[in-house]
Amino acid sequence: MDIHGFVTAMEQVAPPEMAEDYDAGRIGLIVEGKEEIGTVCCALDATERVAGAAVRAGADMLVVHHTPLWSPVTAVTGPTARLLRTLLAAGMNLYVMHTNFDHAAGGVNDVLAARLDLSGTERMTAGVVGNCSLAPEEIARRLPGGGIRVYGEVGTIRRLAVVGGSGFDPDLLREAADLGAEAFLSAELKHAVARASPLPCLEATHYALEAPAMEALASRMGWHYIPDPPHVVVIP
Repeated sequence: MDIHGFVTAMEQVAPPEMAEDYDAGRIGLIVEGKEEIGTVCCALDATERVAGAAVRAGADMLVVHHTPLWSPVTAVTGPTARLLRTLLAAGMNLYVMHTNFDHAAGGVNDVLAARLDLSGTERMTAGVVGNCSLAPEEIARRLPGGGIRVYGEVGTIRRLAVVGGSGFDPDLLREAADLGAEAFLSAELKHAVARASPLPCLEATHYALEAPAMEALASRMGWHYIPDPPHVVVIP
Protein backbone atom coordinates (compact mmCIF):
# COMPACT_ATOMS: atom_id res chain seq x y z
CA MET A 1 0.00 0.00 0.00
CA ASP A 2 1.29 3.49 -0.74
CA ILE A 3 1.38 6.16 1.93
CA HIS A 4 -1.68 7.98 0.57
CA GLY A 5 -3.77 4.82 0.72
CA PHE A 6 -2.56 4.13 4.25
CA VAL A 7 -3.48 7.61 5.46
CA THR A 8 -6.92 7.32 3.87
CA ALA A 9 -7.50 3.98 5.62
CA MET A 10 -6.41 5.41 8.99
CA GLU A 11 -8.70 8.40 8.60
CA GLN A 12 -11.58 5.98 8.19
CA VAL A 13 -10.63 4.24 11.44
CA ALA A 14 -10.26 7.52 13.35
CA PRO A 15 -11.52 10.55 11.39
CA PRO A 16 -9.35 13.63 12.08
CA GLU A 17 -12.42 15.80 12.60
CA MET A 18 -13.22 13.79 15.74
CA ALA A 19 -10.06 15.08 17.45
CA GLU A 20 -10.09 17.77 20.12
CA ASP A 21 -9.03 21.25 18.98
CA TYR A 22 -5.73 21.04 20.86
CA ASP A 23 -4.67 18.12 18.63
CA ALA A 24 -4.61 20.34 15.52
CA GLY A 25 -1.33 19.72 13.71
CA ARG A 26 -0.40 16.92 16.12
CA ILE A 27 -2.18 13.94 14.56
CA GLY A 28 -1.91 12.14 11.26
CA LEU A 29 1.36 11.69 9.40
CA ILE A 30 3.90 13.69 11.42
CA VAL A 31 7.12 12.12 10.09
CA GLU A 32 7.36 11.27 6.39
CA GLY A 33 9.30 8.24 5.29
CA LYS A 34 9.00 5.61 2.57
CA GLU A 35 6.26 5.91 -0.03
CA GLU A 36 5.40 2.21 0.04
CA ILE A 37 4.09 0.70 3.27
CA GLY A 38 4.62 -2.99 3.89
CA THR A 39 5.38 -3.73 7.55
CA VAL A 40 3.55 -1.67 10.19
CA CYS A 41 4.32 -1.52 13.91
CA CYS A 42 2.02 -0.07 16.55
CA ALA A 43 2.59 1.17 20.12
CA LEU A 44 1.18 3.62 22.62
CA ASP A 45 4.20 5.95 22.63
CA ALA A 46 6.98 6.68 20.15
CA THR A 47 9.78 6.09 22.64
CA GLU A 48 13.37 5.39 21.63
CA ARG A 49 12.87 1.77 22.69
CA VAL A 50 9.77 1.43 20.50
CA ALA A 51 11.48 3.06 17.52
CA GLY A 52 14.42 0.68 17.86
CA ALA A 53 12.09 -2.32 18.02
CA ALA A 54 10.24 -1.07 14.93
CA VAL A 55 13.53 -0.75 13.02
CA ARG A 56 14.47 -4.32 13.96
CA ALA A 57 11.05 -5.46 12.73
CA GLY A 58 11.69 -3.80 9.37
CA ALA A 59 8.76 -1.43 9.75
CA ASP A 60 7.95 1.18 7.12
CA MET A 61 5.33 2.74 9.39
CA LEU A 62 4.99 3.23 13.15
CA VAL A 63 1.49 4.06 14.42
CA VAL A 64 1.22 5.52 17.92
CA HIS A 65 -1.36 7.20 20.14
CA HIS A 66 0.79 9.99 21.59
CA THR A 67 2.82 12.33 19.43
CA PRO A 68 6.45 12.76 20.50
CA LEU A 69 6.34 16.32 19.11
CA TRP A 70 3.77 17.95 21.38
CA SER A 71 5.39 21.37 21.82
CA PRO A 72 6.70 23.46 18.91
CA VAL A 73 10.19 22.16 18.07
CA THR A 74 12.75 24.99 18.08
CA ALA A 75 15.81 22.80 18.63
CA VAL A 76 16.38 19.16 17.69
CA THR A 77 18.41 17.88 20.63
CA GLY A 78 18.40 15.16 23.28
CA PRO A 79 15.66 12.50 23.16
CA THR A 80 13.88 14.23 20.25
CA ALA A 81 17.06 14.15 18.17
CA ARG A 82 17.72 10.50 19.00
CA LEU A 83 14.16 9.47 18.13
CA LEU A 84 14.05 11.40 14.85
CA ARG A 85 17.52 10.15 13.89
CA THR A 86 16.29 6.56 14.28
CA LEU A 87 13.10 7.13 12.30
CA LEU A 88 14.66 9.17 9.50
CA ALA A 89 17.66 6.87 9.10
CA ALA A 90 15.27 3.97 8.57
CA GLY A 91 12.96 5.93 6.27
CA MET A 92 10.14 5.12 8.68
CA ASN A 93 6.83 7.00 8.68
CA LEU A 94 5.25 8.01 12.00
CA TYR A 95 1.45 8.29 12.23
CA VAL A 96 -0.40 9.57 15.31
CA MET A 97 -4.00 8.78 16.33
CA HIS A 98 -4.80 10.63 19.54
CA THR A 99 -8.14 12.11 20.66
CA ASN A 100 -9.71 11.17 17.33
CA PHE A 101 -9.04 7.54 18.26
CA ASP A 102 -10.35 8.15 21.79
CA HIS A 103 -13.71 9.22 20.34
CA ALA A 104 -13.88 6.80 17.40
CA ALA A 105 -16.04 3.68 17.38
CA GLY A 106 -13.81 0.79 18.38
CA GLY A 107 -11.26 3.23 19.77
CA VAL A 108 -9.66 3.73 23.17
CA ASN A 109 -12.80 4.05 25.28
CA ASP A 110 -14.76 1.35 23.47
CA VAL A 111 -11.91 -1.14 23.92
CA LEU A 112 -11.66 -0.20 27.60
CA ALA A 113 -15.41 -0.66 28.05
CA ALA A 114 -15.28 -4.07 26.35
CA ARG A 115 -12.34 -5.15 28.51
CA LEU A 116 -14.46 -4.42 31.59
CA ASP A 117 -17.60 -6.05 30.12
CA LEU A 118 -19.62 -2.85 30.27
CA SER A 119 -23.09 -3.08 28.74
CA GLY A 120 -25.78 -0.55 27.89
CA THR A 121 -23.09 2.04 27.25
CA GLU A 122 -23.77 5.73 26.72
CA ARG A 123 -21.21 8.16 25.35
CA MET A 124 -20.08 11.15 27.35
CA THR A 125 -18.30 14.24 26.05
CA ALA A 126 -15.25 12.03 26.47
CA GLY A 127 -15.43 8.40 27.51
CA VAL A 128 -18.42 6.16 28.13
CA VAL A 129 -20.69 5.06 30.96
CA GLY A 130 -22.01 1.51 31.11
CA ASN A 131 -23.52 -1.16 33.30
CA CYS A 132 -20.90 -3.01 35.30
CA SER A 133 -20.79 -5.93 37.75
CA LEU A 134 -17.15 -5.77 38.83
CA ALA A 135 -15.56 -4.96 42.15
CA PRO A 136 -12.50 -2.68 42.07
CA GLU A 137 -10.23 -5.70 42.61
CA GLU A 138 -11.47 -7.33 39.40
CA ILE A 139 -11.19 -4.06 37.46
CA ALA A 140 -7.55 -3.85 38.55
CA ARG A 141 -6.91 -7.44 37.44
CA ARG A 142 -8.25 -6.72 33.94
CA LEU A 143 -5.94 -3.78 33.32
CA PRO A 144 -2.26 -4.11 32.40
CA GLY A 145 0.34 -2.57 34.64
CA GLY A 146 -0.91 -3.75 37.99
CA GLY A 147 -3.23 -1.99 40.35
CA ILE A 148 -5.51 0.99 40.76
CA ARG A 149 -5.92 3.54 43.51
CA VAL A 150 -9.43 4.03 44.91
CA TYR A 151 -10.59 7.36 46.31
CA GLY A 152 -13.87 7.06 48.19
CA GLU A 153 -16.03 4.20 49.46
CA VAL A 154 -16.98 1.70 46.77
CA GLY A 155 -18.07 -1.94 46.57
CA THR A 156 -19.45 -3.79 43.57
CA ILE A 157 -20.03 -1.16 40.89
CA ARG A 158 -23.30 -1.39 38.98
CA ARG A 159 -22.57 1.49 36.59
CA LEU A 160 -19.07 2.68 35.72
CA ALA A 161 -17.70 5.67 33.79
CA VAL A 162 -14.44 5.12 31.92
CA VAL A 163 -12.22 7.73 30.27
CA GLY A 164 -8.96 6.56 28.75
CA GLY A 165 -5.94 8.69 29.59
CA SER A 166 -6.07 11.81 31.76
CA GLY A 167 -9.82 12.20 32.19
CA PHE A 168 -10.50 13.35 35.75
CA ASP A 169 -12.22 16.59 34.78
CA PRO A 170 -14.85 18.06 37.15
CA ASP A 171 -17.33 18.57 34.29
CA LEU A 172 -16.89 14.94 33.15
CA LEU A 173 -17.34 13.70 36.71
CA ARG A 174 -20.64 15.58 36.99
CA GLU A 175 -21.73 14.33 33.54
CA ALA A 176 -20.99 10.74 34.58
CA ALA A 177 -22.93 11.17 37.82
CA ASP A 178 -25.91 12.52 35.87
CA LEU A 179 -25.78 9.37 33.71
CA GLY A 180 -26.03 7.18 36.80
CA ALA A 181 -22.37 6.22 37.22
CA GLU A 182 -21.39 4.94 40.65
CA ALA A 183 -17.64 5.26 40.07
CA PHE A 184 -15.25 6.87 37.58
CA LEU A 185 -12.15 5.22 36.10
CA SER A 186 -9.39 7.28 34.53
CA ALA A 187 -5.77 8.36 35.12
CA GLU A 188 -3.75 11.24 36.58
CA LEU A 189 -6.09 12.36 39.35
CA LYS A 190 -5.40 15.66 41.13
CA HIS A 191 -5.95 15.91 44.86
CA ALA A 192 -8.41 18.81 44.65
CA VAL A 193 -10.48 17.05 41.98
CA ALA A 194 -10.66 13.87 44.07
CA ARG A 195 -11.79 15.84 47.12
CA ALA A 196 -14.61 17.55 45.22
CA SER A 197 -15.71 14.55 43.12
CA PRO A 198 -19.37 13.50 43.31
CA LEU A 199 -18.23 9.91 42.60
CA PRO A 200 -15.61 7.51 43.93
CA CYS A 201 -12.55 7.77 41.69
CA LEU A 202 -10.59 4.76 40.44
CA GLU A 203 -7.14 5.86 39.28
CA ALA A 204 -5.17 3.61 36.93
CA THR A 205 -2.09 4.53 34.93
CA HIS A 206 -2.33 6.32 31.60
CA TYR A 207 -0.60 3.34 29.95
CA ALA A 208 -2.98 0.78 31.47
CA LEU A 209 -6.04 2.53 30.08
CA GLU A 210 -4.83 3.27 26.55
CA ALA A 211 -2.34 0.56 25.57
CA PRO A 212 -5.09 -2.11 25.24
CA ALA A 213 -6.71 -0.14 22.40
CA MET A 214 -3.45 0.12 20.47
CA GLU A 215 -2.86 -3.60 20.95
CA ALA A 216 -6.40 -4.34 19.75
CA LEU A 217 -5.90 -2.06 16.73
CA ALA A 218 -2.68 -3.86 15.81
CA SER A 219 -4.44 -7.22 16.04
CA ARG A 220 -7.34 -5.97 13.93
CA MET A 221 -5.08 -4.56 11.22
CA GLY A 222 -2.51 -7.37 11.17
CA TRP A 223 0.30 -5.14 12.49
CA HIS A 224 3.13 -5.85 14.93
CA TYR A 225 2.33 -4.53 18.42
CA ILE A 226 5.23 -3.30 20.55
CA PRO A 227 4.51 -3.26 24.31
CA ASP A 228 6.45 -0.62 26.19
CA PRO A 229 5.06 -0.25 29.74
CA PRO A 230 6.71 2.31 31.98
CA HIS A 231 8.71 0.94 34.90
CA VAL A 232 6.56 1.73 37.93
CA VAL A 233 7.09 0.39 41.44
CA VAL A 234 4.60 1.03 44.24
CA ILE A 235 6.28 1.12 47.65
CA PRO A 236 3.71 0.62 50.45
